[in-house]
Amino acid sequence: MRLDRHIVFKRIVDLKSRELKAALSELLDLCELPESGVSHSDLVDELLVRERQMTTYLGDGVCLPHARIQMDRPYVLAVGRCAHGLDYEDKSEYKQVRIIFLLLAAKRTRTYMVSLSELAGLFREPAHLLALRQAESLADFRRTIRAIVAGDGIESPRKQSRFNYLILREGAKIARGADCASVLIFADTFAGGVDVGKVFRGFKTVLITQGTGDQAYARHKVDAILPVRAYGNQRFSQLRSAVLVGLTRGIFSRHDRICCVGGMPRSNQFDSITVVDVAREFQNLLAQKNSMLPPTVKPEVLERVLAIATELAVEGREGHPVGCLFVVGDAEAISEFTKPLILNPFFGYKHEDRNLLNPFMDETVKELSSIDGAFVIRGDGVLASAGSLIAAPEYQHNLPGGLGSRHAAAAAITQVVDCLCIVVSGSTGQVTLFRGGEMLPLIEKTLLSRP
Repeated sequence: MRLDRHIVFKRIVDLKSRELKAALSELLDLCELPESGVSHSDLVDELLVRERQMTTYLGDGVCLPHARIQMDRPYVLAVGRCAHGLDYEDKSEYKQVRIIFLLLAAKRTRTYMVSLSELAGLFREPAHLLALRQAESLADFRRTIRAIVAGDGIESPRKQSRFNYLILREGAKIARGADCASVLIFADTFAGGVDVGKVFRGFKTVLITQGTGDQAYARHKVDAILPVRAYGNQRFSQLRSAVLVGLTRGIFSRHDRICCVGGMPRSNQFDSITVVDVAREFQNLLAQKNSMLPPTVKPEVLERVLAIATELAVEGREGHPVGCLFVVGDAEAISEFTKPLILNPFFGYKHEDRNLLNPFMDETVKELSSIDGAFVIRGDGVLASAGSLIAAPEYQHNLPGGLGSRHAAAAAITQVVDCLCIVVSGSTGQVTLFRGGEMLPLIEKTLLSRP
């Protein structure tokens, strides 16, 4: 969904209000919603109820209130700039708010959670936040908002050195010689963005980046951008996850060879060329199933689970390592092989409030990760339960020695139900994907170290 199509400059303002309720009312006045059938005051109250249940403050001065209403337009966006923060029920975090981004979505809109997640990602990126803070005039602020949401980029690409162009040209030669269908460029090699030029004309060109939009200015030169979280300075720590995400999105096929060009993150220097044979790299998983994803699972849900699992693997909780298990697929079929260990903490909440694509669910999931048992997640991202014991029947397996009960449970449940599992090892921090009883290590413990 191109949300920039719904950015209207007259709905981007400097707020006069110093209190959250009045600020929301001021933004709603800009939205002009006569067709919604919802009174102005009722919508303000609904937004405030959501704030009490789960704050929409993202941190770094950005607040993202949102609601679904009955209206003809798919989305309405309004943005307010607060010079001095907001007052709201003596909650100190609202004093830090400098930007309110109000998102209203039609109830019939199917991409609501994905759009909300994408917006949250955009306004968590340091480069975007810096650009917004540096916008002195309202006109500059409006243009910056439009550029960020549209993916036009906010930095000029760094010119390549002769050595970098040499690596790129040699990569193109190797790609042709190896009969590669695609080329992967590690965009985080450059702090200010990467310019691939026309070197890879004739290939499907894909950028891998930690962020969601830092390299967006290159969209006219590349076919896709894969945002994949990575930690540490190991140059190919993102590679396997990136190829997995590309497979689930349909960017790559199981028969492809991919030429990968990269270097140390933010070193501004390419220094590595690698060729990946997808069928060989993923042979165990692809041999068991026709698709990397169960039919009910959306690619963006797998990407979100991978991001949370990777963060837990590195950060743990309060400085302590955490092991956990995520089971993603048909929740009803999975429930036949699970037993509750605790009362379900997600019971009774609206689907959109307990959807993993909701950016405000991250901390809830991380907090509950220390509870014994698995998270069961529907293919559309709705969290069905936490603290679930996997009680799948006995099966034949060939798991490596040293793996624990979580890995055995993941292998078992993926054999009896068409689902996938992501396991975070509490002892090593390794992140592993299971599909059809087969395992694929995604993040090795040697890669899990912050710079």
